[in-house]
Amino acid sequence: MYTQAMDLPGGPKIAPAASAEEAGFNARIAEDRKVEPRDWMPEAYRKTLVRQISQHAHSEVVGMLPEGNWITRAPSLKRKAILLAKVQDEGGHGLYLYAAAETLAVSRDDLIDALHSGRAKYSSIFNYPTLTWADVGAIGWLVDGAAIMNQIPLCRCSYGPYARAMIRICKEESFHQRQGFDIMLTLSRGTAEQKAMAQDALNRWWWPVVMMFGPPDGDSVHGTQSSAWGIKRISNDDLRQKFIDATVPQAELLGLTIPDPLLKKDAETGHSAIGPIDWNEFWQVVGGDGPCNRERLATRVKAHDEGAWVREAALAHAAKRSAMPVAA
Repeated sequence: MYTQAMDLPGGPKIAPAASAEEAGFNARIAEDRKVEPRDWMPEAYRKTLVRQISQHAHSEVVGMLPEGNWITRAPSLKRKAILLAKVQDEGGHGLYLYAAAETLAVSRDDLIDALHSGRAKYSSIFNYPTLTWADVGAIGWLVDGAAIMNQIPLCRCSYGPYARAMIRICKEESFHQRQGFDIMLTLSRGTAEQKAMAQDALNRWWWPVVMMFGPPDGDSVHGTQSSAWGIKRISNDDLRQKFIDATVPQAELLGLTIPDPLLKKDAETGHSAIGPIDWNEFWQVVGGDGPCNRERLATRVKAHDEGAWVREAALAHAAKRSAMPVAA
């Protein structure tokens, strides 16, 4: 049984195995080999993956909504086409991730029902409004930039289907980040009003994006165990710091000001140090009381309900085809 932790070469601390299956799982994790759907895994590992992958999938799908509002209002046909493609990509990411979650013996319908009933969470960042066209740029530059920081390590996640899904997702997210930065660059080099719009968007999105990496490492409920299992490779605080260090010079290039009077360069570490984060706001939004929580969830439920006939028609068509005799 579990008595004390032991160090496996090259791997995290893992408790002694209670069975041969668990010993095999521990060895696989220690040797940094992928866990596949047919491999034995602890129930807690499976549940952790279901929670994380489904939350990630929900975030991709709900994340379509803030930008989807601007497809018809984009300032040019080119911008409309780019934004339409981006929103479509986000929907695809959700489908990749739901498919990865299904390999863990869960139903996609159950996962979606958990989202719609409020039992499942999605990223807090998608509960903020997109007030101007500059917000679309800020989402691409900042939100997708933060997502890339968080998701690249997931390409090395110990669970194979999740890691493989993330490889394609990260490639597409890199285009989204460039698209957002291009919008902000165009606005920053435009009229005084356009640059002010870009600065206003940065002012409103900066702190919510900094928060989206999650609570400080000491307050993270799942972080330690997820790291031990090789699901999480880099801590919340380290990911947040990497994002800040990368983004501050980008803002300088744009000629925009990070809305933090305490922001400064740490001479000893070389990192950009920021002021205190308002974690009360973060937990308020996570708890369902953000600016757009109710609106986002209601919109998602409405779209799902109105699309029921499409799903029913697709299932009927599939059933009809499967019943057709196979040609000799």
